[in-house]
Amino acid sequence: MINGKISGDMRTEGFKFLNTFTFVRAIGNNKTKADYDLKLNSIMSSHHIIRENQEAALIIANGLECSEEILHSLLEWSPYVLVLDGALDRFIDYRVKFDAVLGDFDSINTSRNKVEQEQNANWIYADDQSKTDLEKGFEHLVDLGHEKVNVLWGTGKRLDHTWNNLISMAKYNDQIQVCMVDDYSRCFILPNTYKKYYKQGAKLSIMPITDSKEVKTKGLKYNLNQEILSPTLRTSSSNEVLENGFVEIEYDSGILALIESKD
Repeated sequence: MINGKISGDMRTEGFKFLNTFTFVRAIGNNKTKADYDLKLNSIMSSHHIIRENQEAALIIANGLECSEEILHSLLEWSPYVLVLDGALDRFIDYRVKFDAVLGDFDSINTSRNKVEQEQNANWIYADDQSKTDLEKGFEHLVDLGHEKVNVLWGTGKRLDHTWNNLISMAKYNDQIQVCMVDDYSRCFILPNTYKKYYKQGAKLSIMPITDSKEVKTKGLKYNLNQEILSPTLRTSSSNEVLENGFVEIEYDSGILALIESKD
């Protein structure tokens, strides 16, 4: 819901009607529960018109839930929504349309019948224990031809899961562009040459996944000049944009992640 109005997006018009106000806004006053279910089922069976694979797909992982505002903003333009099975029990309560569930399905309580009654979703069985469900999700999207993906609920809760998800983002960077998003940050792997407009004071952290050499920046309060960043020796955390304008980052080798943060 935006500015008191139900969004025009077909995935999320039925977005978490959890109180009387949103119920009435969705289907009008003096309506019955049957009217509500009919309206919601109609909404959930529709798709936003999006050119396939040009926008980023969306993975719902099994970490800490984000705000509804962020969830809504990414759902609005996602051509394909993949829910990892560990998140299904929580995500299905949002009554939002998704396209597939992936995992080994050994940890869900939601019945398949319930999902199939509310969703026209594919069930993708992936039991390779040498890979995480997030990694299997990346591979599934690559097989479908997707080039970009946003990951929600990929941070928070267990630290080992968060750490591994960030490493997996780097591991699959040559196959698919991954952006991890939560309520406080956006994180993605930097190309060797990067340039983007930022507002003064924006918080940026350049974090090395591996030893990264000849790192140069322009437009930051603490610029780097052909320096080495290393996970065990030095990072560039909590830097900030000096003034409105373009920030430039270059490096010769290694893997760097950029984290755009807000307090």
